[in-house]
Amino acid sequence: MKRVTVADQDIQETAAALDLAIETAFDAVEEARSFAEACRIAEALLFASAEPLSTEAIASRLPGSAPATAVLRTLEKEYAARGVNLVRLAGKWAFRTAEDLGYLLSREAVEPRKLSRAALETLSIIAYHQPVTRTEIEDIRGVSTSRGTLDVLIEAGWVRLRGRRKAPGRPVTYGTTEAFLVHFGLNRIDDLPGLDELKGSGFLDGRLPPGFGVPTPSDDPHLREDEDPLGEDIFAELAEEAANRVEEPLRDEERK
Repeated sequence: MKRVTVADQDIQETAAALDLAIETAFDAVEEARSFAEACRIAEALLFASAEPLSTEAIASRLPGSAPATAVLRTLEKEYAARGVNLVRLAGKWAFRTAEDLGYLLSREAVEPRKLSRAALETLSIIAYHQPVTRTEIEDIRGVSTSRGTLDVLIEAGWVRLRGRRKAPGRPVTYGTTEAFLVHFGLNRIDDLPGLDELKGSGFLDGRLPPGFGVPTPSDDPHLREDEDPLGEDIFAELAEEAANRVEEPLRDEERK
């Protein structure tokens, strides 16, 4: 019977430890390769996509159990100092030209449709005060707001019909869309500038009346307690309004 000495035990333990270290090193290398491949795949998906992608959409295309969030954060860091940045828009991910290089890609062009001042004011009110009705928009603006102004914003994809206010007449409530966030480069609606930022940029006069404030915006998609679902009758109502707007100019012509 062979006698095992203390030295032999030390050698065996050292060999076992070495085997474990080698195995761990190989696992680490393989994990690093897998992570690098996941980064390449995510990069390709984002580059090829015409629209921002959610973390879940990217995760579904990654191999194995690659951590999508870690992959995206790695790419975000890698692209931070480049001419193209990986940014978050409306909670999704997309490549965009670095802000400080935007001027290089700008060119003069005729805009097919420019928003009127009334439309811009209406859009701002909806963004900050949503959910808001047409009457509430008019109360804030101090002037009437045509249905056509709201239609322009809806056609642009920046405003949507949310529901109906639980009030006499059951007026429609309006809110902003994901496309609004993407177009204006916002990740969340609360990224909109607050009172201090608006004053600092010159959009608001520094001498504001006492008690003046800018509401904290919220675009929670769920209906609030004072809102009801739209219902199928909304389509008939909108069609009737559209018909009335078309007929109105004809009536004016008939009066001449």
